[in-house]
Parts: sequence; C-alpha cells; structure tokens
Amino acid sequence: MKPVLFAAACLGGVMSLSTALAAESDTAALKAEMEAMKADYEARLRALEAERALPAMGGNTRSPGSNAFNPAISAIVMGSYASYDDAPERELAGFQLGGETDYAPEGLSLNESELILSANVDQRFSGQLTLGLHDGEEGTELDIEEAFFDTLGLPGGTGLRFGRFYSGIGYLNQHHPHAWNFHDAPLPYIAFLGGQFGDDGIRASWVAPTDLYLELGTEFYQGGSFPGGTDPDFGDVATAFARIGGDVGRSHAWRAGLSALWASPAGREGGGHAHGGAVGPDVEFTGDSDLLIADLVWKWAPDGDYRRRSFTLQGEYFHRDEQGAVEFAEGGESADLAYDGTQRGWYVEGVYGFNPRWRAGLRYERLSTANDLTVLGLTAGLTPDEVLEESGLQDGDDPQRWGAMVDYSPSEFSRIRLQYNRDETLGDRVNNVWVLQYVMSLGAHGAHAF
Repeated sequence: MKPVLFAAACLGGVMSLSTALAAESDTAALKAEMEAMKADYEARLRALEAERALPAMGGNTRSPGSNAFNPAISAIVMGSYASYDDAPERELAGFQLGGETDYAPEGLSLNESELILSANVDQRFSGQLTLGLHDGEEGTELDIEEAFFDTLGLPGGTGLRFGRFYSGIGYLNQHHPHAWNFHDAPLPYIAFLGGQFGDDGIRASWVAPTDLYLELGTEFYQGGSFPGGTDPDFGDVATAFARIGGDVGRSHAWRAGLSALWASPAGREGGGHAHGGAVGPDVEFTGDSDLLIADLVWKWAPDGDYRRRSFTLQGEYFHRDEQGAVEFAEGGESADLAYDGTQRGWYVEGVYGFNPRWRAGLRYERLSTANDLTVLGLTAGLTPDEVLEESGLQDGDDPQRWGAMVDYSPSEFSRIRLQYNRDETLGDRVNNVWVLQYVMSLGAHGAHAF
C-alpha cells in the first residue's frame, strides 16, 4: 500500500501547487488591470483639467474672476467700414420714418458702443443700465438705451419690468444690435418701428408652468418713441405678446410668437420726400396706428452642440393699419390731408454655422403699401400733386433688399463680419452696399434670449 499512498500524496501535492499558482496568476492579472484603469483615469483627469484651463473658443486669456465686479460691467464696441454706390437720406415710399433709420456713415466709423451695468439690487429686484454712445451730427452722443428693473420671486410665474426697455414684441426687437445676425435691422423694423422700439414703460408677464414654453405679456408705454408722437401721454402706446416654443428631439428648438402694438400718436413727425438734397417738408401724423407681428424661429444643432455646426431660420411678418390726419408744411406753405393706410412687410434670413468660428447667412426683405391720401385743403403756393408726392406717404415701387454675410468669431467676445446688400429701396436705382464690421466685447455680460 505504501507505493499507492506515496503516489496519491504526490498527486495531491501537485494539484495543490497547480491551484496555488493559478490563484497567484489571477491576482497578478487583476492587479495589472486595476493599475491600467487607474492610469487611464488619471490621464482622463489631467486632460479634463487641461481643457478647463484653455481659454473659451481659443484666444481669450481672461481668468473667470477678472470681471467679478458688482455691478457687472461690460462694454460692446461696434465699428465698421461702409461703402455705398449711393448714400442718400433714408426714404421708403409709402412710410413715414422716425427713430434711428439712417444709413451707417460712409467710410470708417465707430457706429455705436454700449456700456452695460447689471446686478441684483436685493432679494426682490434686479436691474440693468445700458448707455449708448453714437456718432451724431454734432459728434459723439450719449443716451440711455435701457434702464430697467425686474422683480424677483413673484409667485405663479409672473413678473414685472419697469423703467426704459426694448419691447418684447416680435423676435428681433428685444435683442441688442450686437446680437443680430446682420449688421443692420431688417427693412420692416426700419419702416414700422424706427429701427427698434423701446420707451419708458411697464411690463407684466406670465410664464406657464408647463413643459412647453408659453409666455404671455402686456406693456404700457409713455408713447414718446416712434411710432408714438411728440406730445405723448402715458398709455399712448400699448402692446401685447404671446410666445410659445419647445424642443424637437435633441437637435432642434423652435419659437413662435404673435404680437400687437397699438399707438395713438399726436403730431408724429417724419421726414417727407425731398429733391436734390434739399431739406424736406415737415409732415406730422395724428391718429391711430395698429401693428400686428407674427414671428417664427427654428434652430438646429447636432445634439444641441452649437459649437460644432448650427443653422438658424428666422422670419417675421408685419401688418399695420393707420388712420388719421396729416399736416404738411414747407417753406411757409401748408396743407391738410386725410390718411388711411395699410402697410405690410416681411423678412426671412438663414444663417449656417459651418465651423465653430465661421458662419454664413442670407436675408431677403420686402415692403408694400396701400395708402389712401386725400388733400382736404392747402395754401396757394402748393398743388395737390406736389403735396401728395412730397408727403412721403404715396405708394411707390415695393422696396426690397437682398443681403449676404459671412462672419468670423475667434471667441464669444469678438466677431468680424463682411456683409453685402443689394438695396432696391430707391425706386429704379440699385444701391450696392458693402460693410466690414467688428463687434468687440470688453467684459462678460448675460446670455442673450433665444
């Protein structure tokens, strides 16, 4: 039996040794795998820390705390070089123009700059002050573009804004010019809102507690800004707006809106039609002006990442009815007219971001009028035909304009834009317009609205 026992003992020893060796091998493999995972984790962590240390979108070297002031302070500088085949005074047949509707100065100019201060006042209010510096006929002009306060923490999604601010009507109106996709405002904004409508007033709004974005609002203004009159009373201009929007999947977002503006201007001034660079007549409108705006914006970005590629399609439609009296005065002569006008305008633009820093866009704009003017009385030195023509309210060829632009943004703080406009608003003349614009931001400021 001894050989048998010896053989069994040897076999058991061999099996135990084999099991021990296998266990040791598994442990070593597990340790190696854990070491590899640890090394990979540390490498990913170092890469993430390095990525965070890089400046946003390249080029900017500001540290996050470099603008840690209270209030937050930022400045937007917008300059340009503009070239025109013809640079006359702005005129749009059938429309009484007001507000800031002039062409940008020809050649080099520091068109407009903004100084913005914003902060929470306390637990109940936040505020913003925007000072605008413009190149005017008498040099640099300073004005208060916006100075408003918002309530904080009101129940049920309600909110109040009071002070001076841009109206919430339409889509583009509440965006500052430095956030526009093109250098200039679309023709309907020039014709109906004097470029952009803002005034002293108060706004009440409500955001529904739903997954689908829904906002309703109304505003009451002093009425001293176009399309208001020169002798305003509080409430002469009132607005109402409704906005709805949401997401479609991970890559699409949209917003649609319907707005109305009711104005009762008294003595609203607007330039009439002048000849040969002469000073035009004084034309004043007193009556009712009802404006309706419909807007739609659709945005696309793969998985919502706008830094890779993006496309924005944006359009607005304007319809206005005006009724009232027009007073015409020129060189000591005068006339009275009855005015009943219907005017329409629209624009559509598409902008494609084909690179994190480059975008290109196209825009088309068009206006039309159906105005009824009747001369009720005039002094001896005028003729009815002369009064109708020089009032600026007589129907003409429907003004239209084509535009194309390409811009480059090294970071979120700077943008260089080249824009071309084929301007067909001057009757039978075509005005080719080239603009090279720069937009520079000194200091960070709040995000823009959708």
